[in-house]
Amino acid sequence: MIKQCALALFTLLLVSCNGKAQEKEPEVFPVQKTDVEWKAELTADQYYVLRQEGTERPFSSELNKNYANGTYKCAGCGIALFEGKHKFDSGTGWPSFDRPVEGNVTYSSDRKLGYTRTEEHCANCGGHLGHVFSDGPRNTTGKRHCINGDALVFEPQG
Repeated sequence: MIKQCALALFTLLLVSCNGKAQEKEPEVFPVQKTDVEWKAELTADQYYVLRQEGTERPFSSELNKNYANGTYKCAGCGIALFEGKHKFDSGTGWPSFDRPVEGNVTYSSDRKLGYTRTEEHCANCGGHLGHVFSDGPRNTTGKRHCINGDALVFEPQG
């Protein structure tokens, strides 16, 4: 009898932890477009990364080795996300920055690979950018914002 009560209590706890109250409401971003509108405005690669949370192949972006002064903007909505002066060569094959433009990037938890990573999104349109890790330059922020080049458009300074 005690085993049955313990099993029933354990089952009840599992069910209550998975209830609707635990589900997070999706974040609402200032720029809202339909899937049809996004597909019409973005290239296939941009759509895959920004709207389907895809990842481009490493070393495939022309922005990976771009170290010119300027601003990296969201390919979906044009908001400034990263400054060229904060870009560094991480050796990973993706454009990497030690910090974003303050307030223009939001974060969420990504558990798609079986462990938790911090995912980055454009704060204006919600587009998937990449992930942030704690193995960046120790002499600055210690952060590595590992960003898909297809999520970005580079605007040179001047």
